[in-house]
Amino acid sequence: MFDNAKSWPFSEAAALQKEHGPFSEDALVRFETGFGPSGLPHIGTFSEVARTTWVMNAFKAQTGKNAELIAFSDDMDGLRKVPLNIPNPELVAPHLGKPLSSIPDPFGCCESYSAHMNNKLCAFLDAFGFAYRFQSSTAAYRGGDFDEGLRKIAAKHDAIRDLITATLREENRETWSPFMPVCPNCGRVYTTRVVRCDGEAATVDYACDGTFGAVTGCGHSGTMPVTGGHVKVGWKVDWALRWYSYGIHYEMYGKDLIESARLSARICTLLGKRPPAGLFYEMFLDENGEKISKSVGKGLTVDTWMEYAPVESLLYYIFQNPRKAKRLFFGMIPKVVDDYIDELRKFPNAAPEARPDLAVWHLFSGKPPAYDCAVSFSTVNNLVSALGADDRDLLLSYLRQYDARTDAH
Repeated sequence: MFDNAKSWPFSEAAALQKEHGPFSEDALVRFETGFGPSGLPHIGTFSEVARTTWVMNAFKAQTGKNAELIAFSDDMDGLRKVPLNIPNPELVAPHLGKPLSSIPDPFGCCESYSAHMNNKLCAFLDAFGFAYRFQSSTAAYRGGDFDEGLRKIAAKHDAIRDLITATLREENRETWSPFMPVCPNCGRVYTTRVVRCDGEAATVDYACDGTFGAVTGCGHSGTMPVTGGHVKVGWKVDWALRWYSYGIHYEMYGKDLIESARLSARICTLLGKRPPAGLFYEMFLDENGEKISKSVGKGLTVDTWMEYAPVESLLYYIFQNPRKAKRLFFGMIPKVVDDYIDELRKFPNAAPEARPDLAVWHLFSGKPPAYDCAVSFSTVNNLVSALGADDRDLLLSYLRQYDARTDAH
């Protein structure tokens, strides 16, 4: 039944099987999605987790194999600037350049800046019922998850350096290294540089003498192991390190990261493992066709959508061809909701073999709720306009006359 399904999650699941299969009976197939905890989770986070979940569920339906989704937080990344939308920015400013997990929580409730954002991420994903395993980058580095991969990166330092520097500007090539030492004196990661890497000993000589913005290194220097959380690696190498260390089989990414994904795949291969299968998706656009920026605050948020419509209608919209850019603005909500409701109505009459090609099959794991009511979002909109009022009880009285099944939905 599922082998002939044509919807894109099943196509992705089939491509995963072709690229990484056959899988053993007891295989645990790993899917991954990433989150940058410098800010709160947003529509991009929501859509990537949802889309990856649909592919994972399609894969499980096709194969019967066990699978898990790892939600990875890049909380070892340094903070480059103080966000405009946080309280107590004066608590954060002195720590610019340090890993997010080493910066105090400006909200005053968690052990670190990233712990606050990570908790928000987990609460966000939990609220929508996503099944995932959270993984902190800091915990991975300090807990030894990456140690084997880090030793391999040290052993292949020059080969990886050659891959990356070929893509850099001339002025950035000389000092580039995959390793970014965390200075044991000042705690910063963006002011350090590698002076020398000993691949056999898996150590680096470092100096904390760089600058970025108004932040200057403390001048400390020394030698440290690349394991145990003493260093992190730059994000293109970090991506490959995750794939290698956790045996990731599938990860999708935005269109703006296509070249980075290709480079990370080459590094993963160099480390000795096959890179994951994946899909690149197009960006969300605002009403004017411009890319939505979480830093500027343009475009609809998930919370705003849910003030006017069920979250399932947003998921229905996100489900549509991920390779096509999508506008996301207030005025589109009525049509999206009506399209979603229309598909719910059609589902019971669809042939069983055609149902996995419908978005609502994926939204509800094959068992969408029944919707046999004639009321749509447009019906309510038109009624509000005609009455010149939005009193809930008044609207319901008219809608019950229109369709007695209104209260059931």
